[in-house]
Amino acid sequence: QVQLVESGGGLVQAGGSLRLSCAASGHILPNYLMGWYRQTPGKDREFVASIIWGDESTPYVTNSVRGRFTISRDNAKNTVDLQMNSLKPEDTADYYCNARLVSAGLNFWGRGTQVTVSS
Repeated sequence: QVQLVESGGGLVQAGGSLRLSCAASGHILPNYLMGWYRQTPGKDREFVASIIWGDESTPYVTNSVRGRFTISRDNAKNTVDLQMNSLKPEDTADYYCNARLVSAGLNFWGRGTQVTVSS
């Protein structure tokens, strides 16, 4: 089992920054794919960024946030962080942390943290 707890959400003005953190615990193998997703009411959950737990050289962010968002791993804290800069109102969503090991059919989600960007 893997436990994920998100933090760092809040209310920010457009152009501002937030740093989300996903605290991961449990049996996490190095090849777990760690991801951030977001969801707004009435819409499907949308992929934002990912990184392989045991390989910090593999950050990837989706096109819509590239250049503004950065995903990273904090070894000391056992977290996967999402640094969000130049926030826009359309970034408003609930943000969820995900841990996935496709080869084993494992998929875990956190409970989410809310981000609101005011115009």
